[in-house]
Amino acid sequence: MSIDAGPRLPRAFDAGLAGQFCRLDRSGAPPIALPVRRWRADANRSDRWLLRACQGPTVDLGCGPGRLVAALAERGVPALGVDSSDVAIRLCRARGAVALRRDVFEPLPGEGRWHHALLADGNIGIGGDPVALLHRVRGLLSRRGSVLVELTRRSGLWRGPARLVASDGSDSGWFPWAQVGLDALPAVAASAGLSVRRSRAGRRPYAELTPTA
Repeated sequence: MSIDAGPRLPRAFDAGLAGQFCRLDRSGAPPIALPVRRWRADANRSDRWLLRACQGPTVDLGCGPGRLVAALAERGVPALGVDSSDVAIRLCRARGAVALRRDVFEPLPGEGRWHHALLADGNIGIGGDPVALLHRVRGLLSRRGSVLVELTRRSGLWRGPARLVASDGSDSGWFPWAQVGLDALPAVAASAGLSVRRSRAGRRPYAELTPTA
């Protein structure tokens, strides 16, 4: 099994972003069907918790086709989408949303001044190391900023090789990924200098993290 050891995965999710049915294969764990229709649709009721929490300038990391960036802009909230995929940026901009093709681990505009950073749709898995990712995202926030994360309904922390397999049989190749359950989040957040301010269980679990003093 050949794995891209770096945090960059610019084309791994392109098949799903383009609308193909996809599953996520995880080494040593059951595969997961990915909600590609939700990615490409407009923001809906299940996104409200995230959207209502954004009360100031927001950066959406791994923005995909940009449904959340566009919804925030419609509400008058300054928002920037960031994604390493050309397909994602093209779709996001087609919605009229502001988007930048960049790796989250590279320098980004407004570092240290964002009120909120979004890691929706499982993007806490980017790079395969949630502590390293959250530590990076913490550096994007203003002193009173927060990270809004979507978690898995499964318990615990999973880290390992993953690949996206599309309905046409193509696959992305293996890349490092992670998934975090609500029960595992406090320890992960604490290791990154964050604490859980509030959370919500359910079909799509969410949490808001804030920097510790």
